[in-house]
Amino acid sequence: MNEAPRAYDVVVVGAGPVGENVADRAHAAGLSTVIVERELLGGECSFWACEPSKALLRPVMARADARRVPGMSRAAQAPLDLDAVFAHRDRMAGHWKDDDQVTWLDSVGVDLVRGHARLTGPRRVAVHTPDRRTVLLTARHAVVVCTGTGTALPDIPGIDTVRPWTNREATGADLVPGRLAVVGGGVVGVELATAWQALGAHVTLLVRGEGLLRTMEPFAGELVAAELREAGVDIRTGVEVTSVERPDGTAGHVRITLADGAELAADEILFATGRAPRTADLGLETVGLTPGTWLTVDDTYQVTDVPGGWLYAVGDVNRRALMTHQGKYQARIAGAIIGARAAGEALDVSDWGAHTGTADHLAVPQVVFTTPEVASVGLTTHEARRTGRRVEVVDYDLSLLAGAQQYAAGYRGRARMLIDTDRRTVAGVTFAGPGVAELLQSATIAVSGEVPLDRLWHAVPAFPTISEVWLRLLETYRDEGGRPL
Repeated sequence: MNEAPRAYDVVVVGAGPVGENVADRAHAAGLSTVIVERELLGGECSFWACEPSKALLRPVMARADARRVPGMSRAAQAPLDLDAVFAHRDRMAGHWKDDDQVTWLDSVGVDLVRGHARLTGPRRVAVHTPDRRTVLLTARHAVVVCTGTGTALPDIPGIDTVRPWTNREATGADLVPGRLAVVGGGVVGVELATAWQALGAHVTLLVRGEGLLRTMEPFAGELVAAELREAGVDIRTGVEVTSVERPDGTAGHVRITLADGAELAADEILFATGRAPRTADLGLETVGLTPGTWLTVDDTYQVTDVPGGWLYAVGDVNRRALMTHQGKYQARIAGAIIGARAAGEALDVSDWGAHTGTADHLAVPQVVFTTPEVASVGLTTHEARRTGRRVEVVDYDLSLLAGAQQYAAGYRGRARMLIDTDRRTVAGVTFAGPGVAELLQSATIAVSGEVPLDRLWHAVPAFPTISEVWLRLLETYRDEGGRPL
């Protein structure tokens, strides 16, 4: 049964953190707004990724730190209380109910339609609801696609029969597999390998490339690999899975065959081999786009291949930066842009202007919640060289800091700062070591604020904290090059 079409200023498809922020900002700009969601409000991050995975990792990281603190190491040898860990995970995931998000949505005045949304032409969306109705929505100003991504499973024989884990199964499981094979050495792979090894699984990490965290500075992946190996993870690099099967067709025992003919067995296999856009059944063909593809946008988040300026793509689906916080940043800007355009106002699209996503290109922050933590923002050395940016690399051993020695005995870590030699500003920073995640916002401010080194010299770090690394990096830059500061 179809209802009469409903007209809104803005239709948002996808109610994860990105869609929620777009809807909030559009409504705050005075635009009538509706949001469509086929699963749970809060999306992947709240229920199957960021929140539950960090809930699993927090006790792991806390115990790893405690083991290095004099006077606590014996107490930290006790196994984790699995029931308590899983209960905390369940609380952080809201027990997979979205009542709080629904209440919040009501409080900001945004309408909700539950169901599967498909474009049916310019500015038109049909929502197929769980009770078999079709709700027709039209947008006066904008349709915003915020459908995010899902796990990109490789095309290998047997994968459709072994019921592999993705991030969803790995963050929601209540039982620890005896043997877990993790395929992929990126952020999801190393974080979940860290978690499940500490929870009691024997983890084998299968990596196609020659190292972990390949998009970051090499030392970051090397430090994480060393800690994983010390914890008992079997890391195999330069390998490729060519087939998988469950010989008895039941839970347990997965047979994994590698390209060199080697075989190994696991009770579960987790694929963390990248992400794919959730656009396969979105009706893209009705507006001239190819289903299942990433949506290319300009710096105001309008989809470039659709005329008329009404279709926007925000968050993971535009492939700019597949992180929740960056998607929310884009959402805040996109909501302001839609509001300004609806009001006929001029946009500020200058670098770091109110209506352009400059940080997508120059200051994307990221934390990897492993032992040790990795935190980065801005350019890496490889990216600077690839793009022709003139930078000087400044490294520092974090273990030399009094704050690091206070943090843990035998502290291992490293910091790297890239100096833009033409502008004398910070172009990128990477930290790897226990407790470095909390250094990241200061680094992000330095990069996005384009703080001159002469001014940064006067930002005095407290002693004894790990943040003293800022002073040590600047001193190293000064002393190695004989530069005044």
